[in-house]
Amino acid sequence: MSFVFHKGEFLSDAAAMIARDNRAFRFADGFFESMRIVNGQALYLENHFARAMDTAVALKIRPAEGFSIEQLRTEINELLQRNNIREGGRMRITFYRKSTGFYLPKQDEMTYFIEAEPLPDNEFVLNPNGRMVDLFQDFKKELNKLSVFKTLNCQLYVLAAVHARDKGLDESLIQNNKLSVIESNSSNLFIVANGVLYTPTLEDGCVAGTMRMNVINLALENKIKVYECTLNPHNLLTADEMFLTNAVRGIEWVVGYRTKRYFNDMSKKLIGLLNESARAYSSGSGTEA
Repeated sequence: MSFVFHKGEFLSDAAAMIARDNRAFRFADGFFESMRIVNGQALYLENHFARAMDTAVALKIRPAEGFSIEQLRTEINELLQRNNIREGGRMRITFYRKSTGFYLPKQDEMTYFIEAEPLPDNEFVLNPNGRMVDLFQDFKKELNKLSVFKTLNCQLYVLAAVHARDKGLDESLIQNNKLSVIESNSSNLFIVANGVLYTPTLEDGCVAGTMRMNVINLALENKIKVYECTLNPHNLLTADEMFLTNAVRGIEWVVGYRTKRYFNDMSKKLIGLLNESARAYSSGSGTEA
């Protein structure tokens, strides 16, 4: 039997139900955080907690009085123990406004739902076969103050993923309404040219990914230059490498964009550095290494 944590209780999967007036279900009135588990620890929880609190402020959702990272860590650790996840796994926390009401909520207090499942690997593993990608051109991501947050309104990413599936691709690349390439349907985007990393700037509307931030910091610590900048389709064609990053899968190298083919030397180097960081973090007390 596996368990989830919802509204302060540990429940079996079978007992976890949502009410018909649940605002996450009705209005996508919330946001989420996905995390990787290594050695039975939620990686980089501090970064995820900080982003969650920033998102709550932006969405005007109020955490309960006394809610803290220590409380969340305790709940996560107990859930991982109940689900017997002692090595690798993945976890998602869905935060939402718990009140009833229609478009106007009756109150703004936050609640959340934590789910976790084991993964076969206890570290990040670089994909053996490179990902194939292309542009998703049916819809563009609108630039606004919420663009950088992981809200529950994921229709654009769902349609981009369906497009990739229907075209026989692994991922679709998303553009903003100025036609800059900003991310994929599930990850942040990096390209490499002459040993230098380039990644879309947050001002262009990509999600402010925690793994994006970790990779930037790891690169800088190891004297690899990184530029946050505007990328266009031509930049993808002139790059030496392309890779994708997210909190659960870490780094995934891209082998092809249209007729262009890429190497993966930088991806291999960075995933090695990432695993060193993850091991150091998870072997400690669960705080930033």
